Amino acid sequence: MSKRNFLVEIGTEELPPKALNTLAKAFESEIVSGLKKQHLGFSTVQRFATPRRLSVIVNDLDERQADKQSERFGPALSAAYDADGKPTPAALGFAKSCNVDVTQLSSAEKDGVEKLAFSSAESGKNTQELLPSIIDTALANLPIPKRMRWGASRNEFVRPVHWVILLFGDEGIRTNIMGVESDTYSYGHRFHHNEKIPLANVSDYQSLLESPGCVIADFETRKELIRKLVEEEGKKLGAITVVDEALLEEVTGLVEYPVALTGKFEEHYLQVPSEALILAMKSHQKCFYLVDKDSKLLPLFVTVSNIRSKDPVQVIEGNERVIRPRLADAQFFFETDKQQTLENRLEQLKKVVFQTKLGTVYERSVRISKLSKAIASTLEKNEEFCQRAALLSKCDLVTNMVGEFADLQGTMGYYYALNDGEPAEVAVAIREQYMPRFSGDRLPSSITACILAMADKLDSIVGLFAIGQPPTGSKDPFALRRAAIGILRILVEKQIDLDILDCIDTSIAGFDKVDVAPDTRLKVFDFLLERFRAWYLDEGVPSNIFQSVFALKPRRPSDFHLRVQAVNHFSLLEQSGPLAAANKRVSNLLAKLEDPIADSVIDETLFEEDAERLLFSNLREKELSVAPLFRAGDYKSGLEQLAELGESVDKFFDEVLVMCEEPAVRNNRIAILQRLRGIFLQVADISYLHTS
Repeated sequence: MSKRNFLVEIGTEELPPKALNTLAKAFESEIVSGLKKQHLGFSTVQRFATPRRLSVIVNDLDERQADKQSERFGPALSAAYDADGKPTPAALGFAKSCNVDVTQLSSAEKDGVEKLAFSSAESGKNTQELLPSIIDTALANLPIPKRMRWGASRNEFVRPVHWVILLFGDEGIRTNIMGVESDTYSYGHRFHHNEKIPLANVSDYQSLLESPGCVIADFETRKELIRKLVEEEGKKLGAITVVDEALLEEVTGLVEYPVALTGKFEEHYLQVPSEALILAMKSHQKCFYLVDKDSKLLPLFVTVSNIRSKDPVQVIEGNERVIRPRLADAQFFFETDKQQTLENRLEQLKKVVFQTKLGTVYERSVRISKLSKAIASTLEKNEEFCQRAALLSKCDLVTNMVGEFADLQGTMGYYYALNDGEPAEVAVAIREQYMPRFSGDRLPSSITACILAMADKLDSIVGLFAIGQPPTGSKDPFALRRAAIGILRILVEKQIDLDILDCIDTSIAGFDKVDVAPDTRLKVFDFLLERFRAWYLDEGVPSNIFQSVFALKPRRPSDFHLRVQAVNHFSLLEQSGPLAAANKRVSNLLAKLEDPIADSVIDETLFEEDAERLLFSNLREKELSVAPLFRAGDYKSGLEQLAELGESVDKFFDEVLVMCEEPAVRNNRIAILQRLRGIFLQVADISYLHTS
């Protein structure tokens, strides 16, 4: 089958830079999906994206669909004709459904029965006929939260469409896309080559856009070029350009032909916290900042221009004039904020609503303060530091700096706390209260910061569960799942031995003005422990191992983690399978008993088989040896020892009839098995490991 390369380009006004790459990937994916639905073969696909275009090239695309052969079966021949050989209504109905006369039907065997049949061939359509609708569907399915209209058109897209290319090999496909008649020419750079670029062949696309068009069409190529250019600017000055990946992505979506230029600002601005200066440069001016070999901020920035200026000094000076007021604003905010202490701002928090039913930010700060103090007391840590840090933790929300740069909450609290003379431990805790912010993020560095971070997150979780607003399905508007993972990570990775259910109870007690739902306590507890499931799946730990520990619901997450690790190790041992099966068998047996056997002393005089004596003797021995291990949290070593019971357990089930006629003997044997299961239940319910 003949093949050609295919190009589609949608030329627009400037697309949203942060969404550009996402739109490009979605456009490519939707086109691929459309081609596959139409059974059109191809080899590879390339996507392109610039501020003014979304493009896709499909290589070696079939020129037409393959012909389709189809065969339909009707009624059995015995039911298709009557005794006189005339077609029955069944036969006539089948012929009508095939749009043919009965005489045009044939017969064929299917499932061992001779039936009426009809064979037909459907010619494949030319690819040119199919492509316009594929493109229309792809554009309609793009992830655009809010579409816009332009002019008198009823068409909707993320930005107004100005030109469209549909080029199949060297042949243009004429159609109407988004109210625009397609053609075979593109446009170059808005300033350097704002002219038509005729395309005679798909293979010329990239090269012609770059020269004479001054457009680097490939997003990733342009992105890596920008990275190289800004890093080289730093090297020229003996500095290091810090390349923020999110900013790099955004800048790539802003320019078609990048040029990197270095500007400077006055050194006195460096008296302002570097985080504020960096954020001003990144968010407002889309500039990259530079640091020295000691990671100290320098009074320099790199901007990426979309214009290859004959006088770059003018461009640099223009950027310096624009960035200076932003830095001056940051400096003014900082100096103004320092004139009032964090503590004096507590009164302002009483006017800031956290959540309608959960009260003000001030009330939340008080709750977190009480919870932090309680946790510190339990862990025998500095209660005063924890309580103080929690009380002041939200005060920077009402500062000028955080009002301008919301991302600096916590960070500015740190600087203002130091300025107020607060202990460094308190200041650091305020800065790190939101850690970890995302998957893989750093944890708080100090125990005070860890306690505050946990209290902050737990207050949010408990509060929203209390008023009936937990996460549902995939919706989690308050990021409670992320908060829960954060709590677990702190407890596990920092090895903090804390009863989380006690913490939940303390937190609930703080909501004295809230009508707390009666099931909040256990729902929050289960919600927290359930986060372990995804955690362990990410680490390759099977779900049944998590479930074996979750069944016991240990109240200390650090202990929960140790148990899971131990059970995961145990599951790899040779005897784990038979012991898991035995535990499952015992569990099922105990569940069927009408009168459960109470814990009682096992009567050795009732033993009739050597296998009973052997298992009981081994059980007593292991109970003594594993007890100190389990008390110390060394579940791994304990389960390794219990694995040695495998042989005697197998022998017991092979040679002993548990459900014998004699009640006393039967109950004695059940008691042995109950004791066997009980020793494993000190760690986990390993019956979950038995999957067959």
